[in-house]
Amino acid sequence: MVLVCMADDSSEVDVLRRVYQAFNRREFESVLSAMRADVEWPNALEGTRLHGRDAVREYWKRQFESFDSTVEPQAFTPEPDGRTAVKVRQVVRDKTGTIVVDRMVEHVYALCDGLIASMEIRNPKT
Repeated sequence: MVLVCMADDSSEVDVLRRVYQAFNRREFESVLSAMRADVEWPNALEGTRLHGRDAVREYWKRQFESFDSTVEPQAFTPEPDGRTAVKVRQVVRDKTGTIVVDRMVEHVYALCDGLIASMEIRNPKT
């Protein structure tokens, strides 16, 4: 189930920009504080969904033990259902610094009361 709350698009974009900046600085507690306690988040490593901030925190801990990634937003687009799609350049490096992934993806967010309620990853529209 996707929870969508109607909000001001510009304020959602501001929240998401700050979240991406904090994530790339590895300020995970700041990112987690921008999420609802019951956030739904994709587990891209295993193809499942995570529930709650603690699960997301543990996922990131495991993720960054194996590789290093950055995500740079390129465009923000409102979706018809009220969510926000973010076209993102994702660069993943192994522990030696070698790039193993450099691609565009879309992150689709539902925000409620200024907090991230859910995120999904999908291939960008062509």
